Amino acid sequence: MKVLVINSGSSSIKYQLLDANSADVVASGVVQRIGEPVADGSPTIEHKSDGKTFTHDGAVPDHAAGLRLVFDLFTESGHDLADENLGAVGHRVVHGGEVFYEPTLITDEVVRTIADLSSLAPLHNPANVVGIESARGLLPDIPQVAVFDTAFFHHLPDAAKTYAVDAKVAAAHGVRKYGFHGTSHDYVSGQVAKFLGRDRADVNQIVLHLGNGASASAIRGDRAVDTTMGLTPLEGLVMGTRSGDLDPGILFHLIRTADMNVDDVDALLNRNSGIKGLSGVNDFRELGQLIETGDAAAQLAFDVYIHRLRRYIGAYLVELGRVDAITFTAGVGENDAKVRAAALKDLERYGIRVDAARNTAKDRSARRISPDDAEVAVLVVPTNEELAIARAAAALVG
Repeated sequence: MKVLVINSGSSSIKYQLLDANSADVVASGVVQRIGEPVADGSPTIEHKSDGKTFTHDGAVPDHAAGLRLVFDLFTESGHDLADENLGAVGHRVVHGGEVFYEPTLITDEVVRTIADLSSLAPLHNPANVVGIESARGLLPDIPQVAVFDTAFFHHLPDAAKTYAVDAKVAAAHGVRKYGFHGTSHDYVSGQVAKFLGRDRADVNQIVLHLGNGASASAIRGDRAVDTTMGLTPLEGLVMGTRSGDLDPGILFHLIRTADMNVDDVDALLNRNSGIKGLSGVNDFRELGQLIETGDAAAQLAFDVYIHRLRRYIGAYLVELGRVDAITFTAGVGENDAKVRAAALKDLERYGIRVDAARNTAKDRSARRISPDDAEVAVLVVPTNEELAIARAAAALVG
């Protein structure tokens, strides 16, 4: 069965058509700057298939138009969706709240409920709904499945998911730790068990999903017992543009003394903080270049990032008691050897060692970067959220 996976953002759509069994990718692409004017002539759609790239240079007025153009590019590239044995469309949905914690066949009622949960993810769920409605309109006879970013963390222990705020207020407004990047944490932790040749139920592990958005999880067997992101993706690690953990009193201080309103503070903490707020850049490649030139602000940004990351690694070591593997994944985790080395520096007494040669080797496959005799396996495992979504959708409709 082939599955079209769609990740709809506020002004973009990322997509892949892949075989859920073999993991072979038939085509993939991205639609950018939806609803925005195009003046520079750069492509708004890039579609890759069979080693070739097909583009669209014109404006994309809305998500439905974007998907129609994508379907045209499928046909142009020799993969008309009508001929591809398309069995399902899988949608990444960021927030499932307390309602959705398993892959869910999409109905009108499901769409309405996802929209109702937008108060918990105002930047994400509305865009997810637009992508779902557009795809349902264009592919009315194909089953559509929602896979939720929060699902893997739905069953966190009460002590881990509960905030120490008034219980009635929390219950009335859905205030709890939900966690995000769950599809990635679930997929990678499963791959770790396969890599180690062990039953997943017997593996305790820490997964570090380090990209522009970043999160860590503590996983005992096949269940997450803690994660860094909370009610929203803002909590936890320092990220590309997000602050991560901070004293809540900072919000009140800025509102009272800096003449900032709620929207100003939201923009500050979500879009203009983190690595970008400290150094001016949010790409770790650019950050590394700045550090090499002696830029003090860039070095501080790196140090703050590592400090926060190590703090959570330490917390999860204690929480799990026994750790069999620590795994790096996502863009920074998979590609930045300096981050990996700094995050696990001087932890030998806990059985954690990093082999310098293995860590810096140019290899994009799943691999061990600790010595073979290390008590804790340190791994780099590429994430594949699209494949995880495709398999979840195929399993539900199959």
